Amino acid sequence: MRYSSSLTDKEWEIIEPLLPKKKRTKPPTWSKREILDGVLYQLKNGCNWCDLPRDLPPYSTVFWHYKQWRAEGVIENIRDVLHEQVRQQVKKKASGQPYPHFSPRLKKEGSKTAKMYIAKEFQQFEV
Repeated sequence: MRYSSSLTDKEWEIIEPLLPKKKRTKPPTWSKREILDGVLYQLKNGCNWCDLPRDLPPYSTVFWHYKQWRAEGVIENIRDVLHEQVRQQVKKKASGQPYPHFSPRLKKEGSKTAKMYIAKEFQQFEV
């Protein structure tokens, strides 16, 4: 079943390469995408781990992977990579400053034009 916290195919294409590669000892019972959907479900809904829906992987599996990924810095890396991509799409540097070619145009143009330009930029942004 799909939940509002479930990853779309486009989102999964971005995140999948950021997850660690597992040594293949046996075929996995659950895919990394299903496990990450379980993590995202818990984080979005704030439920107890043991209250994950039955169609997601067992909570012990989801929680174990979450702990491993946090300890290895995977969660923070995903956050940083996604944050940088969003900042690039809204024309800001990682430092928080606008790119030089972006801010002067907004200063020269009137407030209404600047707002329309920003709205146009956000329309191109897809999550």
